[in-house]
Amino acid sequence: MKFANQVAIVTGAGRGIGRAIAMRLASEGARVAVVSRTEKNSEQVAEEINAKFAGLAKGYAVDAADHAAVQTLCEKIDGDFSRVDILVNNAGITRDGLSMRMSPEDWDAVMETNLKGAFNFYQGVVRGMMKQRSGRIINIASVAGIMGNAGQANYAASKAGLIAFTKVVARELATRGVTSNAVAPGFITTDMTDVLPQGVKDEVVKQIPVKRFGAPEDIASAVSFLAGAEAGYITGQVLTVDGGLVM
Repeated sequence: MKFANQVAIVTGAGRGIGRAIAMRLASEGARVAVVSRTEKNSEQVAEEINAKFAGLAKGYAVDAADHAAVQTLCEKIDGDFSRVDILVNNAGITRDGLSMRMSPEDWDAVMETNLKGAFNFYQGVVRGMMKQRSGRIINIASVAGIMGNAGQANYAASKAGLIAFTKVVARELATRGVTSNAVAPGFITTDMTDVLPQGVKDEVVKQIPVKRFGAPEDIASAVSFLAGAEAGYITGQVLTVDGGLVM
């Protein structure tokens, strides 16, 4: 129970990678604020956690792109749990298309959720972490933010920006006992990848040295490590969990 008496916020936790992260941290003793855009999804995951681990989670709904709403929610979470030790910024969306044809609305929507959303939650918890002189901030980026990906100019740019933001925060908070790191997933089996045609999946697998997609639990394992005491001397880093794709 390495996260006993600690509180974690996980955004985008209503399904997929975020759900797996919330479940993993709860299984290791953390009390978890399960945050999703929809109340139904967040409450469903919180109920699942509570059924397995006896009352360690609560669900919340918010649009991560709404700065004022996120600040209000972070205040509520702090009131409900009394502290925040771990922030996992996982909320993200895609609006794919060739860059020359991409609408400004699709560009803005992805930037607002994926990049500004992480900034919003960071501002909601950072003062508390600085005051307690401890904290873990873990941003879920993507290999697309490292190598680019055709048809994902907005998504790749948002994730590259998130990596840069991770490093800035690491430098600013290093002396306050707060670490900031990113996890960059490769191709993970989620709702996002399930919609890919089988032919596309087959071509992608050919490029992955381990010859398979990852599972959400693979990302949860990386987050658990970076959130733990054993990673206290690691900050400003990007851990790629991609089966060797960008090696």
